[in-house]
Amino acid sequence: MNQPISQTSFLSKLRMRLRRAVVHIAPGRPIDDALLEELETQLLQADVGVDATRTILEQLRVGARENKLKDADALRATLVQIITGLLAPVAHPLKLGGTNKPFVILAVGVNGVGKTTILGKLALRFKSRGINLMLAAGDTFRAAAVEQLQAWGARQEVPVIAQAAGADPAAVAHDAWLAAKARGIDVLIVDTAGRLHTQGNLMEELKKIRRVLTRLDPAAPHECLLVLDAGTGQNALRQIEQFHAAVGVTGLVLTKLDGTAKGGIVIAAAQRFGIPIRYLGLGEQADDLEEFDAQPFASALIGISEATHP
Repeated sequence: MNQPISQTSFLSKLRMRLRRAVVHIAPGRPIDDALLEELETQLLQADVGVDATRTILEQLRVGARENKLKDADALRATLVQIITGLLAPVAHPLKLGGTNKPFVILAVGVNGVGKTTILGKLALRFKSRGINLMLAAGDTFRAAAVEQLQAWGARQEVPVIAQAAGADPAAVAHDAWLAAKARGIDVLIVDTAGRLHTQGNLMEELKKIRRVLTRLDPAAPHECLLVLDAGTGQNALRQIEQFHAAVGVTGLVLTKLDGTAKGGIVIAAAQRFGIPIRYLGLGEQADDLEEFDAQPFASALIGISEATHP
């Protein structure tokens, strides 16, 4: 049976996946204004964003004036500390709690981000911890999505509530909640149709699903989890803005860091929205999902071993 990946293996894989985002500083290069300007360009090209880049550079210039940046290694270590500081406020693992069951997770996101796959991987994590869970196939517009979620459920021996293609997604969520309540399920994960954040009618559908769940349990959904493709860069910020306005996003998952994604969008999202980053997805394997951790991520982004910074 697959088990969640070890932290050591995860960090090694993370550093390998983020090679494109590594800050390049030639050994022996003097830490001067010219280098800091080059570094600013590299951060912007890595999707860190204007605001976060400005914050990082301001702190680096303070260190340079105080003569704390002796060489490239000191600069990298300082960068890790600064980025860790920016990310620490959003490094909050998802906590399952509350006395009323089920704990409801509503998963949202645009087409193609790998949302259904992430939910299958999340089910694996929960199941390995002995959590009793159920999946709801609310993406009724795409038959393949229902089948994909059912396949994940069968693989992990997790029940999946589904209806015919074209059914009302809110009705699926309603029936799934009643079934989960009757069976004493700990966690109910509700999948939804992938949609563009500009599709107003579909965003209204998401609001309807949320209203239905809230009528069943005023605290539900307990988590609105937005799945983002890290490779979309600054467009991910627009998605966060729109989905947050529609359903009140409470957690983020960044996927596809195994591709061309530069990784800096994580910093930009943290700086602008302050929404907790729950998980990172690094690949196609069932265990390529891990809780977000600020310091190891910062180390991987800058391209140094976690053990080397102070």
